Amino acid sequence: MNSRPDVGTMDAAGTAVRKIQFRILPFIFLLYIVAFLDRVNIGFAALTMNKELGISAEQFGLLAGIFFFGYFLFGVPSNVLLHKLGARAWIAWILVSWGIVSACTGFVQNATQIYVVRFLLGLAESGFFPGMILYMTYWFRQRERAQAVAFFMTGLPISSIVGAPFSGLILDHIHWFGISSWRWLLVLEAAPAIVLGILTYRLLPNRPADARFLTEAEKNWLAAELAKEEQAAGAYGRVSAWQALGRARVWHLAIIYFTIIIGLYAMSFWLPQVVKGMSRLYSNTTVGLLVTIPHICGLIAMLALSRHSDRTQERRWHAAIPAILGGVALLIVGRVTSPALSMALLALMAIGVDSFFGPFWSLPGKFLTGAAAASGIALINSVGNLGGFVGPYVIGAVSKRTGSTSVGLAFVGVSMIASAMLVLLLKDKPAPQVS
Repeated sequence: MNSRPDVGTMDAAGTAVRKIQFRILPFIFLLYIVAFLDRVNIGFAALTMNKELGISAEQFGLLAGIFFFGYFLFGVPSNVLLHKLGARAWIAWILVSWGIVSACTGFVQNATQIYVVRFLLGLAESGFFPGMILYMTYWFRQRERAQAVAFFMTGLPISSIVGAPFSGLILDHIHWFGISSWRWLLVLEAAPAIVLGILTYRLLPNRPADARFLTEAEKNWLAAELAKEEQAAGAYGRVSAWQALGRARVWHLAIIYFTIIIGLYAMSFWLPQVVKGMSRLYSNTTVGLLVTIPHICGLIAMLALSRHSDRTQERRWHAAIPAILGGVALLIVGRVTSPALSMALLALMAIGVDSFFGPFWSLPGKFLTGAAAASGIALINSVGNLGGFVGPYVIGAVSKRTGSTSVGLAFVGVSMIASAMLVLLLKDKPAPQVS
């Protein structure tokens, strides 16, 4: 008996993967660029906003991080709703609502108002990222997932590569109608989310079965492949959405994510001010251009390591080694006086942070499917993103007391190294559970 796949199945396999990569990934990648830019552009606004509103370093750390309390509260319910209602309408609603809230940040008059708006922004945006990770499990097999996640998450460095120079130019040159440039920055960069929300409702298919760009043979092949993986994951015990929240492995991944996210948002919110502090001669436009350097390095490393991770099907070391290198760089950077060496260390930090995500987000799909995946992924993301409060706030609080960011950056470095150690403690396969 010949067990080899027939030619038609092989053709369907090749064309389906290519079509999905071409039609789905670029669009959700664009959405993530907009999402991350709206989340972190407060770091650039701070270059002029803090002085105008009398915001201290500690207050800025709080207003940057308070976003994640709102983000934490609604992440799990949002992902469960996406799984039940469909991605198209739910993601569209998330985009439009956070675009409106983000634009409102440009109208605040004091720190208290920013706290409120930033909290609401976290609430509005909380379902987007875990929703996109869940959405990719509907379209990609395990063997393609790290690259798919990494391509999607290249929105992290690219949002800074594109957004940093643009933000610097706005701060230096746009003062229309006598309104402060930082206000224009926040309003102008919120508009794409609303436009893309409308396009999402029109263009994004809920599942492969709804995709007009796939043939019936391609849909059937993908459904069969994903069913096999779901069956394999079920071998470790089928669990419900609520049971997934109590699994030790889910919480282990959440703690890992918490410690690496401390590094991500310390970099995102404080990098402009760290670079600005290298020289008083740097204009906001120059700072914007210099900030792109670490992110370009992170982008290249992210794509290369995720591709190698998929090819070898190894996840733990591919996540841990970059995180260790990035953590060590942060332990050193605060003691360096050379701008060139500082930029090299900041680039290594970006490599450590950005390269982590592709291999890491391939791990939950190995043991969670369906509604359990929806709630488990959302819990990992929601708990993990509380690190987005801890990192920026600690740097701000320490900076206020010491007049330097070096101690705060060292704390972030230790957190990244801890994340790597926790990844290496993961077992290759979760223990079977009886349901």
